[in-house]
Amino acid sequence: MRDRLLALGAAPVTLVEGGGGIFDVTIDGRLAWSKHACGRFPDDTEIADLLAAADSA
Repeated sequence: MRDRLLALGAAPVTLVEGGGGIFDVTIDGRLAWSKHACGRFPDDTEIADLLAAADSA
């Protein structure tokens, strides 16, 4: 996942190991995606859209 994020031109990426199936994407300290809330992992397009929205904000 880290390599895919970097390939999308993401800012520095830090992976934080969690437990219990948690997968969150935070951008600039803001929760942008929660697997727990959405019930699934984001696909690459969704992550790219999240990064693009953060860049334009």
